[in-house]
Amino acid sequence: MLAGLGRAVARHPLPVVVAWLFLAVLGFTAALGGFGEGLFPRLSSGDPTVPGEARDGQDILQDNAETGGGLTLLTDGIPATDPGLVGPITSAREDLAGIDGVLRVLDPFAVPGGLDGPAATGLIAEDGNGLLVVVDLEPELPEADYDVALAAVQDRLDQAAADITASVQGARTLVGGTQPLVTAITDQVSADLATGEGIALPVSLLVMILVFGGFLAAGLPIIGAIASIAVSLLGLLGFSYLIDLDASVVNVVTVLGLGLCIDYGLLIVSRFREELRKLATEDEHRPSTESQPVPAKIATQERVRTALAATMASAGRTVVFSAVTVGISLSGLLLFSADFLRAVGAAGMSIVLVAMLVALSLVPALLALAGPRLVRPGLLQRIPGLRSALRRLGDVAPAEGLFSRLGRGTQRRPVLVVLAVLAVLALLAAPVSDLQLRNSGVALLPESAPQRQFFDTLTAKYATAGFPAVQIVGRASPEQMTELAERVRATDSSLTVAPPAAVGPDYSVLSVYPADGDPASPEALELVAAVRADPPGYQTWVTGQSAGLVDFVDAITDRAPLAIAVVVFATFLLLFLMTGSILVPLKALFMNVVSLGASFGVLVWVFQYGNLSDLLGFTPTGGIETTIPLLVLAFGFGLAMDYEVFLLSRIKEFRDGGMSNNEAVVAGLQRSGRIITSAGLIVVLVFAGFVAGQLIIIKQTGVALAVAVAIDATLIRCLLVPATMTLLGEWNWWAPRPLRRVYARFGVREG
Repeated sequence: MLAGLGRAVARHPLPVVVAWLFLAVLGFTAALGGFGEGLFPRLSSGDPTVPGEARDGQDILQDNAETGGGLTLLTDGIPATDPGLVGPITSAREDLAGIDGVLRVLDPFAVPGGLDGPAATGLIAEDGNGLLVVVDLEPELPEADYDVALAAVQDRLDQAAADITASVQGARTLVGGTQPLVTAITDQVSADLATGEGIALPVSLLVMILVFGGFLAAGLPIIGAIASIAVSLLGLLGFSYLIDLDASVVNVVTVLGLGLCIDYGLLIVSRFREELRKLATEDEHRPSTESQPVPAKIATQERVRTALAATMASAGRTVVFSAVTVGISLSGLLLFSADFLRAVGAAGMSIVLVAMLVALSLVPALLALAGPRLVRPGLLQRIPGLRSALRRLGDVAPAEGLFSRLGRGTQRRPVLVVLAVLAVLALLAAPVSDLQLRNSGVALLPESAPQRQFFDTLTAKYATAGFPAVQIVGRASPEQMTELAERVRATDSSLTVAPPAAVGPDYSVLSVYPADGDPASPEALELVAAVRADPPGYQTWVTGQSAGLVDFVDAITDRAPLAIAVVVFATFLLLFLMTGSILVPLKALFMNVVSLGASFGVLVWVFQYGNLSDLLGFTPTGGIETTIPLLVLAFGFGLAMDYEVFLLSRIKEFRDGGMSNNEAVVAGLQRSGRIITSAGLIVVLVFAGFVAGQLIIIKQTGVALAVAVAIDATLIRCLLVPATMTLLGEWNWWAPRPLRRVYARFGVREG
């Protein structure tokens, strides 16, 4: 089937290219808002949630909210009593109250008792140097009216901020709120995406120019990657109408598609060049007595079709196996109850499908159009000083070379190699035992971001004005919850407990703020557990960031065994159908575990401990974002199996050709080593490009996956796989007799 697809694409390449060009233009135009609302305004942001007590409590608060959100003006660095503040704030209050959709305006000059009254306490900084102007909008405003009102309030508060800084020397002003925070995060996602692609694509092109020795062959995988990004953005836009997409989903799945598309394009182009050269050599040595005359050294169009069919039957099959394997690893995310993870799983699987289709249609069509020019010496190869170096770095490996020597060297000391590699991986994985999870919220943004500065100042100087770490919703009156408030204060004096407040006619809420504002602090997490274990005499829901974190971790822990079992079984089955062995899949799964363990260890060492924070440009939050371990596990497992399939497909090809186990391992490593290391280097560079972004969750994902790919493409595939396959010998290909019959009937072999 794949060989037939290769011949069909070779006969009609131009329509395929035109179709992908249309989809790419459509994707970029739609995602950027060319046909109306684009992708990025439709993204959301917030702590990941799961069904449970914390979400139920939040729903009660939202259903009974007296306001519809709003904005706050914060002044800092000057006393709240400074007379220069009165005029700008009074003028702003009058204008704000007249805006349609504004429910109320609160500032310490207008509340009962003024600056000295009890109502002003929460509006004045604890050190007296600053105050708040809070503007609340009406609840249940239509979306269009809400946007208009919010924009008008933003403009008037910005004007008031400018008036204050102009009239009061040393005053610092900030305007913030929940909606500007979400907008800041989604805008940062867009900027990080552009930054990452701006670094990744040129650097990837440079590496592939060195691998292929010319611009033409190197450009084809990059063209495929650009088309993949465009269609992926179009797919994500479609998903945004079906499910809520978190802002970070876009970066995470786009970078995966970019890496996979370059991987697959590199494999397809390399194998096509190998097949073209093989056919040219065969034609050169064909006896002149045959009916067909000996063709020119550069392949004819028929030779291009034959080479493309052979490429699709071999490398194309490998791409399909790899894509299915990566898709399987991402499908495990669908088994979790967290909407964020399900969205990543669904969107990620669609991106993998796009990368596969690009590799099986667009890249072959471009190869057919380029044809014989792909095997001509590139511009760089014509430079005498570079010719020999590029030949050693090239994509088409000779029968003997660096990787065959490495394979034989490994086979001479397999036990030593296995022990040394495992020792290095164990050392890298050691920090995992100290892993701590957290939902950073506003800390996702860099410290230089205005919304980050606003909320950091709010948390530091207004004890009860920021986001509470714990909220206890009770079906009771505020008076009934007073006893619970005293009990919470008595458990830990460092906690700030706001007086119980009514929420609608039937509920009240008790808000609790840790001293450092950290929702993942031991005090906050212990409070969640204590109240849930010993509730008062009325129904309560413990919610807030801390309770959401507890529920999220518990939900992941509950579903993880099932998700892991499904992914492991499906991957094992796929590798069995590919190799006919049960030991090779088991070994591959074990190696993925140790490789990912090392990646997690580096992640903890860098981001939780704060090492390299100056170099990478982030402020440590004391833990790893809750979603990162599962994302890295799913994506890292898929990418690791990607390279495993690359290597095993060539080893199995030589094994089926009659070589012994050790000979097939050496030959397979020699033929695929350059592709694996080149692809691994490019993917590492892709992820490194996204580390240059500002969102810490993107940085953590990029570092973890870059480390995972680097370890997998070097220590695992080039050393540990050959060493373990040497130790197992012919047992590598063993399976019980019933399974051998299954493989004989259903197994899929390389063409």
